[in-house]
Amino acid sequence: MGNFLVAPALFAGVLLAAFHLSPTAVQAQTSPGLSDGKGAYATGHYRNLFAESGHSEKEIDAKIQAAFQQLFHGDAATQTVFYPAGKNANGPLAYLTDFANHDVRTEGMSYGMMIAVQLDKKVEFDALWNWAKTYMYISDPNHPSYGYFSWSNKTDGTPNEETAAPDGEEYFVMALYFADARWGSGAGIYNYKQQADELLTTMRHRAVKSGPTRFGPRTVGNEVNEEAKMIRFVPGVERGNFTDPSYHLPAFYELWARWGPVEDRQFWAEAAAASRSFFPKTANAATGLAPAYANFDGTPHATRFPQSAIFGFDSWRTASNWSVDWSWWQKSPEEQELSDRIQAFFAAQGISDYGDVYTLDGKEIEARHSTGLVATNAVASLAATDTKRSRQFVEALWNAPIPSGQQRYYDGMLYIMSLMHAGGRFRIWAPKYGHE
Repeated sequence: MGNFLVAPALFAGVLLAAFHLSPTAVQAQTSPGLSDGKGAYATGHYRNLFAESGHSEKEIDAKIQAAFQQLFHGDAATQTVFYPAGKNANGPLAYLTDFANHDVRTEGMSYGMMIAVQLDKKVEFDALWNWAKTYMYISDPNHPSYGYFSWSNKTDGTPNEETAAPDGEEYFVMALYFADARWGSGAGIYNYKQQADELLTTMRHRAVKSGPTRFGPRTVGNEVNEEAKMIRFVPGVERGNFTDPSYHLPAFYELWARWGPVEDRQFWAEAAAASRSFFPKTANAATGLAPAYANFDGTPHATRFPQSAIFGFDSWRTASNWSVDWSWWQKSPEEQELSDRIQAFFAAQGISDYGDVYTLDGKEIEARHSTGLVATNAVASLAATDTKRSRQFVEALWNAPIPSGQQRYYDGMLYIMSLMHAGGRFRIWAPKYGHE
């Protein structure tokens, strides 16, 4: 069994004795000369915003477990988004669906796997991964999306599209590395580390391929822009040479710079730095709101999608991403300024009734007060410096009901992951030294 990360120096000393590794060997396998920062990676301490607000550990555990039980094993018609789907040669299958849109997305499947590994739910993790590899993974070397996952499938497994959305691949990779550390890798598709290494290599190095799909010809390349060192919106060459701010996950990139394929570690270290520089450029200087899509210089990227150049549903996640990065690494103080800015904006709109879609300068487009945004705004408190105001956002999440009904997928996934972040339960699961 692996363990969540404690202070690296202490952990290294224990492992030197256990595995008789030299200090040089440990250093070579854990860090390519990177700064560990001053956050949870270095200290082993994860802020518990709920405890800081006076909630007991027992209450926090109960709230998170209730959310998992409802969203993964609740009433099939009104509560759950997780559905068992039989078995194959690799074992049980299950999918996690966007109930309102009747499809299965790599976003949701990878979120489900991350939730499962954080909460030690190996059965659910393996069933989701098995379904993703069985129905979403494109294994034909001649296919233009070879090595990726179809971003959307029907619940019977047939694809709605045969191109990828890189946020799914990103969360797949990170969940697989954590699974390897927590449970140990098995065989075949359950060799978590091998699967993560292969997918991470593909994300950066997949050569451009053109060819037919069920939905017409596609030309597909890698999922990063090498010059900008940023994740692309899609790997489709003709329509993906821009980014989505909510896809930027520097907290994960730092770990890939330590645990991923050796030849790419420097790239991911540089990608983490690039994302940290990108956040202040793409977030509005007055409101802190980021667009759904952006050019690599941070400016909004407008497409036919109505929310592309404004603060839309994807954008909810951006503040959570920079705040978790601050919590784990504390390398960019600007992330604190950004959390203060966006929380000040939403507090001014009314803590209990702000809308969920805005122009970047703060004009409300949609008035629904969405649980998913309530959740990610609470995670922004990990980086915020105004304690009184940030605790209002934490309490708003604490008091929010578990999402149910038509909108329970996206709201629900953000809700439970945010509960874990705010409760100090979303942690770095570090690999055993010497297992590479």
